[in-house]
Amino acid sequence: MRVGAGEVVSIVGPSGSGKSSLMMLLGGLERPTKGRIAVAGRDLTALGEDALALFRRDHVGIVFQNFHLIPTMTALENVAIPLEFAGTADAFDRAAERLRAVGLGHRLTHYPGQLSGGEQQRTALARAFAADPDVILADEPTGNLDGETGRQVIELMFDLSRKRGATLLLITHDPALAARCDRIIRLVDGRIADDGTATSAALAKLR
Repeated sequence: MRVGAGEVVSIVGPSGSGKSSLMMLLGGLERPTKGRIAVAGRDLTALGEDALALFRRDHVGIVFQNFHLIPTMTALENVAIPLEFAGTADAFDRAAERLRAVGLGHRLTHYPGQLSGGEQQRTALARAFAADPDVILADEPTGNLDGETGRQVIELMFDLSRKRGATLLLITHDPALAARCDRIIRLVDGRIADDGTATSAALAKLR
């Protein structure tokens, strides 16, 4: 499987087909039993745990279905974390900018428990894009949101990824959402049944 820089790709398949495992492998959170994984020009299979952590910090943003915000930190602090880890001098100013970009400039000092589900997911989006990563991995990012809120979050994600030139890999069970991506990669029983290269032109017409 090859994914080009700046592509927006959906990963689909039945439950248990390996979608989340593939995403964990691409993010360097799990190791393959064999084979090679290269992301943003780096061979992840050759990196140790510390090097993988630095790689994720500098190159990968992850958006989870369950948000995974730190409950004891404000929205601003949650978004500033990856920037602080990277040694960014103006981490909080940049975090505030990212939150304003997702429409949460008025919620900077609120804790996750004080935010709606959609606001929590937008905070998670701002955090994922905070350090301008090369790759965004999104695992069912609207699975816990109502239809309209989920649509708004997806529009934000697409807009941010294209504005920043980031590659977006999106796990989804929604055929309409998958069809909006540049390609669909279909998994069946842990194997890539279709990598979308033959249908990308047809999908482009649907968008």
